[in-house]
Amino acid sequence: MADVELITRLDDRLDQLVNIDMGERGVEHLFKAARAIEGRSLVGAAADALMAVPEGGTAILTTGSVSRAWITPELGENDGPSGAAAIARALVMARNATCVMLCEETLLPAIRNVCQSAGLFPVTLEQAAIARRDKSLATIVMLPYAVDDAGGQAQAIALLDELQPDLLFSTERVGRNEYGVYHSMRGIDYGMGRARVDLLFDEGLARDIPVVAVGDGGNEIGMGKVVDHVKFNVPYGDQCKCGCGGGIGAVTGCDVLVTAACSNWGCTAIVAAMATRAGDAKLLHTPEREALLLDTMVANGLINSTHGIVDDSVDGFPRQSHLAVAELCRTIVSRAL
Repeated sequence: MADVELITRLDDRLDQLVNIDMGERGVEHLFKAARAIEGRSLVGAAADALMAVPEGGTAILTTGSVSRAWITPELGENDGPSGAAAIARALVMARNATCVMLCEETLLPAIRNVCQSAGLFPVTLEQAAIARRDKSLATIVMLPYAVDDAGGQAQAIALLDELQPDLLFSTERVGRNEYGVYHSMRGIDYGMGRARVDLLFDEGLARDIPVVAVGDGGNEIGMGKVVDHVKFNVPYGDQCKCGCGGGIGAVTGCDVLVTAACSNWGCTAIVAAMATRAGDAKLLHTPEREALLLDTMVANGLINSTHGIVDDSVDGFPRQSHLAVAELCRTIVSRAL
């Protein structure tokens, strides 16, 4: 592993790279607030938390955003899945972790295929245990999550009791505001057909399970850590358009919050920071793998939600920008690998 001072400098550069507010959505304000709370690099703190998962431990991950639920619950967003897949892959490779991915049943086939394109073979919990013991296969366990409040709360307790996870990780997973409403970045209620996974994260925090969250807009799990800054710096942060009386800010907090102009970029940076700690370039989310996952998401109908079309732009940012971020993250950490 590279020396601590070098890793700290690289962490800071990764932070700066992925928090350039190219979408003009106010993420730089959230970044400054989260950095002030953390007292150091957000990406570095997240990488430390992920690398602290015990060898052979268990991590629960979530991503997936039902993008136009009033039309169909089978339409998901393409920001989130590839980043979550990159994180899961790094956890499997670096920590021999059992990774369990939670999402809506309607989005499960698409997200499963993205994870498989990242190198993870979908298996059952029982099969994952075999693979963990003999280290013969990189796996992912896909589980559907309830889309109603009562079911979500019951499943939260049951899953945490059963899996006893060492870490919870969320990226681009919308959480409810103080009135229990799930909002889009345009300030509308789009909670219909949406998995209530934030209830599991609330329960996990209450049990002192480490929680790492990535977000780019203020309405995601984890943003409760900077909720006041969301109100003042993000469009519809103080007042939504649905009439619930609140803004879009999610109330569910986290231990480590990573902000980014695009949540997938935050995950790419975290994986790069994990690679420096492991001294292993194989953990990196490369431009080549990003290209494969972008193509997989198009093939599985995941939507560029900013433009409302199935294509290989994410959050309105064109394909080449995502490949460039992956390349820049690799370049930043190359001197430590």
